[in-house]
Amino acid sequence: MASIAYSSAAFTGTSASDLLRSSSNGVSGIPLKTLGKAPFSVKKRDATVAAKLKKGKKHDYPWPADPDPNVKGGVLTHLSHFKPLKEKQKPVTLDFEKPLVEIEKKMIDVRRMANETGLDFSDQIILLENKYQQALKDLYRHLTPIQRVHIARHPNRPTFLDHIFSITDKFVELHGDRSGYDDPAIVTGIGTIDDRRYMFIGQQKGRNTKENIHRNFGMPTPHGYRKALRMMYYADHHGFPIVTFIDTPGAYADLKSEELGQGEAIAHNLRTMFGLKVPIVSIVIGEGGSGGALAIGCANKLLMLENAVFYVASPEACAAILWKTAKASPKAAEKLRITAPELCRLQICDGIIPEPLGGAHADPAWTSQQIKAAINETMDELTAMDTEKLLKHRMHKFRKLGGFEENAQVDPKKKVNMKKEDQIVRTTPNEELEGEVEKLKQQILKAKESSSKPPEMALKDMIEKLKKEVDHEYSEAIKATGLKDRLDMLREEVSKVNSRDQLMNPVIRDKIEKLKDEFNQKLSAAPNHPTLQYKLDMLKEFSKAKSLSDAATLKQEVNKKFNEIMSRPEINEKLEALKAEAQNSGSSSFADLDQGLKDKVLNTRKEVELEMISALKSIGLVVEGVKSNEKVLSEKDSPSVFKNKVDHLNEEINKKIENVVSSSELKNMIELLKLEIARAGNKPDTESKSKIEAIQKQIKQRLSEAIISSELIEKYEDLKEKNSEVEQSSAGADESLQKETKYEEPRLEINLGANSSFAQ
Repeated sequence: MASIAYSSAAFTGTSASDLLRSSSNGVSGIPLKTLGKAPFSVKKRDATVAAKLKKGKKHDYPWPADPDPNVKGGVLTHLSHFKPLKEKQKPVTLDFEKPLVEIEKKMIDVRRMANETGLDFSDQIILLENKYQQALKDLYRHLTPIQRVHIARHPNRPTFLDHIFSITDKFVELHGDRSGYDDPAIVTGIGTIDDRRYMFIGQQKGRNTKENIHRNFGMPTPHGYRKALRMMYYADHHGFPIVTFIDTPGAYADLKSEELGQGEAIAHNLRTMFGLKVPIVSIVIGEGGSGGALAIGCANKLLMLENAVFYVASPEACAAILWKTAKASPKAAEKLRITAPELCRLQICDGIIPEPLGGAHADPAWTSQQIKAAINETMDELTAMDTEKLLKHRMHKFRKLGGFEENAQVDPKKKVNMKKEDQIVRTTPNEELEGEVEKLKQQILKAKESSSKPPEMALKDMIEKLKKEVDHEYSEAIKATGLKDRLDMLREEVSKVNSRDQLMNPVIRDKIEKLKDEFNQKLSAAPNHPTLQYKLDMLKEFSKAKSLSDAATLKQEVNKKFNEIMSRPEINEKLEALKAEAQNSGSSSFADLDQGLKDKVLNTRKEVELEMISALKSIGLVVEGVKSNEKVLSEKDSPSVFKNKVDHLNEEINKKIENVVSSSELKNMIELLKLEIARAGNKPDTESKSKIEAIQKQIKQRLSEAIISSELIEKYEDLKEKNSEVEQSSAGADESLQKETKYEEPRLEINLGANSSFAQ
């Protein structure tokens, strides 16, 4: 800093504005009035200039001095101050989760006891773990609305930036509303997912007390909404699709925010978002409170995490208004219809993103991948629309909200984007169905007597009708046996497993098998069991008749194709020439022909076979093999007889294995293996692997002991010896054909895949 000293007497009575003016003679800070009134002389004095550098905190923002090229997400992730927490978040137990904590404590006590005493408590630990998993499933499958509110507000729930750095390849955070303020409660930036660029806007909560104070607990001020608006204009100008993440209890409603125009900022965002020409997807990842959430939520598609909530007023505020006490919040949460399933039913939410058992905080990485998949799927649908259709889609989504009228006919044009009605299955009365069945049976019998085709269309229609009838009867039988609720729960479990692209858990597979067995046992007691059995029998009978009819039709087509090929002039000429040459040679069998004539015969046969193969492919058949009709082996050692013996031996071995598997000892070992695999999960540790391998080894040993018996070994050795004889005979068949085998025309066999073959 430079400082120059002048006499204070010269400036007496001068105003501040005069001091700011500069003189024309180059002397700064002296007014012209003072110079004119008094004699003035300027003395040369030494000017002292003092400068001091201010020390500041060194940041790695915007670029680090030595960026690591291998950092996850690329070097651009350094453009955000958001970093992983140095300390792990403390576990927080919600009130309704306390029964789970008690089971966890028991497991910890048993493990500690096992470590201290050295005794084997593995069975007890496995039982406790299974009990814990079952309790967790039962708890999180039947959550009340207020419990979902508590999960959405969980302190350890992943925030907007947690998800962003998990799903994006690169992300650059952009700051400021260009009016002098940067609200940390709203974070904006450009990121890429699978090489597709998006503008991300989200409300950011803190992960601890310090961050929450900095982020104002995720409650934005007008500056935050104006920052979001600036980024929306930017994305619309450059054609970036917009993805917004909603996670706020509401806009910050203090006096200063109202003075700065909180309501105007939210209203401006609402109006602008309806006119943006790029696709917009909003995802509620926690709680979406009132206008503070809607200010970045006017989108083409609104998606919600499974345990997220979206409300006009919080349950506590609603309860305080209506029932004069916040203790009525569970009742208010139920009446408000704020959960994802309820909002989907009301068509406010367009889709639910699944969460793991225990909430998103139980497995944040998996939840982020589900969000990524939902963004890709939704954006594929929206980017296929042109601008006009996109704007109409967004307008129609909000115009249809709230329009409910009981017992009113819905205009067909308004059925777009509305939930489809459940289809009602109308069954045929048993007397009418039996009459139709008998009539069709008579038609099939008449067709057989007259050697004509059965009525194909009537047969096909009857099979489709019987299939629907059987499905309906099974549904009624499941209801009658009281297994419908268990079946629905299993379907939900299986659908979740399939949506995660994972292998089915052995526990779920075991549940399915148990439910099947229980249903089969109770089916005979169902009131509609005789009707179901009758319809099943008719379905099998007509399906068999249709397959025979199809087979006969196919055989006719094959014969027709073969006759067409054999009636061709060029093939007829070749066959006649070969017959003439064979007669002139005086040979009585194919083996007596000279080598040149043999080659001609084989080439002609190969040519006919290729023609037939191409003809069969043209009618949709697949030819598995072409065989000649010469018999080399005796009937006793034919391949079909040999195959029957092999099948019989396999049946004996399978029976042995079934007997061993049905034993209580092996059943217990298999159940233990299933439990160990389920406990190990996708990433088993070394101890789990060793246990699984040991159990597998014991099971294999039990099975091998059952299979290795003297009787089975003798049969196996006998078949092995015969197999070698068959192979040797087949190898020498082409060179030494038996003399009694006469030359016949080539024969082609087609395997239709249903244990049936037609030959010509």
